[in-house]
Amino acid sequence: MDTYHDLISQTFDFPTQDFTVQNNELRFHDIPLMDIIKKHGTPLRLSYLPKISSQIQRAKKWFADGIQKTGYQGSYTYCYCTKSSHFSFVLEEALKNDIQIETSSGFDINIVRALYSKGKINKQTYIVANGFKRERYKRHLTELINEGFVNCMPILDNLEEIEYYHENVREKCNLGMRLASDEEPRFQFYTSRLGVRYADAIPLYEQKIKEDPRFELTMLHYFINTGIKDTSYYWSELSRFVHKYCELRKVCPTLTTIDIGGGLPIQTSIQPEYDYAYMIEEILRTIKRICAEEGVPEPNIFTEFGIFTVGESGVTLYSILDEKLQNDKELWYMIDGSFITNLPDTWALNQRFIMLAINGWQKSYKKIQLGGLTCDSQDYYNAEKHIYQVFLPERKNTDEQKLYVGFFHTGAYQESLSGYGGIKHCLIPAPKHVILDRAEDGTLTDWVFADEQDSESMMRILGYQD
Repeated sequence: MDTYHDLISQTFDFPTQDFTVQNNELRFHDIPLMDIIKKHGTPLRLSYLPKISSQIQRAKKWFADGIQKTGYQGSYTYCYCTKSSHFSFVLEEALKNDIQIETSSGFDINIVRALYSKGKINKQTYIVANGFKRERYKRHLTELINEGFVNCMPILDNLEEIEYYHENVREKCNLGMRLASDEEPRFQFYTSRLGVRYADAIPLYEQKIKEDPRFELTMLHYFINTGIKDTSYYWSELSRFVHKYCELRKVCPTLTTIDIGGGLPIQTSIQPEYDYAYMIEEILRTIKRICAEEGVPEPNIFTEFGIFTVGESGVTLYSILDEKLQNDKELWYMIDGSFITNLPDTWALNQRFIMLAINGWQKSYKKIQLGGLTCDSQDYYNAEKHIYQVFLPERKNTDEQKLYVGFFHTGAYQESLSGYGGIKHCLIPAPKHVILDRAEDGTLTDWVFADEQDSESMMRILGYQD
């Protein structure tokens, strides 16, 4: 029978730049994962910081190349969408790359202040403040503006939000306005709940912004929930948005910038499937063409890439505890963790991540189902992106070494959605979290960000201990 290595090599163009095998063990960015497992155990959450910087630099180069190739007249600015991962090590790594910040919550402003106190940002850093804002969020933004954060930019999400700034902002302030995009036809409703209606954009500017000397409308913003995809839906919504920019630009000369949101995807398969350079070039061509037709200047472009920035830096590792044959053909490998609590997108959105064995590549393989430790029937993983099956190396209880499995590109949203440090379903503890980096000479370094959650912390949260 073919080996697991044969299976992967025959199915994909393997090895790749990111994934290689040495001595029948998987390496990720040349990281010896089995050495990390031997040192830290499983379940284990890894964050590989150099991948964050490399993603930012890739996107910047695609836009720079696209601007040069198309002759686009506007500039490009990269923002990191903090809600994808709020951890300090993520923000500090991302900020090494001359980027700006997009926020979505009042508590994000506490992070902004912490970064400022550490010297990671300054008062010229763009803070693109999105979201439907409660009083706390508006108050924090107003305080930043009044303290001289000149590029703290509230993005108006509804018609009433501007009233708070009228009453409380003292300094000159740039504003943005978010437009409510139409959702994909198969969605359960037609229009996004976020942003103002297209028909309200010009009246909002003329009645609430134009005559107040404190405010200038400089940015028009939108976001497509399905992400940046080469579909008729995406191009239609982008064109509609750019036409509205042109219409508003004709009455608002301070409007110099559009924000096309986030949505640049990450790899969910070993093989590259997305032509990033093509998509970015076509976005620039579309904006340039419409502006030429409308006779208005081409706008500067902001993006807010979150998943793209941090997603591919994350890895989640498990060991196989045991196997269970539940009928004649369904073989379960039981992991030492949970998909619902560790990788909630696999359960909530049916998200597929790159899944590979860490060791045992010389062994024959079996079709299996992966089961988590909670009592929930939905705590399983049994399909890859391309096929409704999962294959892993065979294991035996007499094996000297456990079988280990890794889920890759899990760096965005999973901790936020599962509730980092809190109470998980069936009291499954949060896994140990290790940060991987490289020294200037390329040497791999690792340090523990958080140990596996212990029972004492759970008992305190639940009120059983003081």
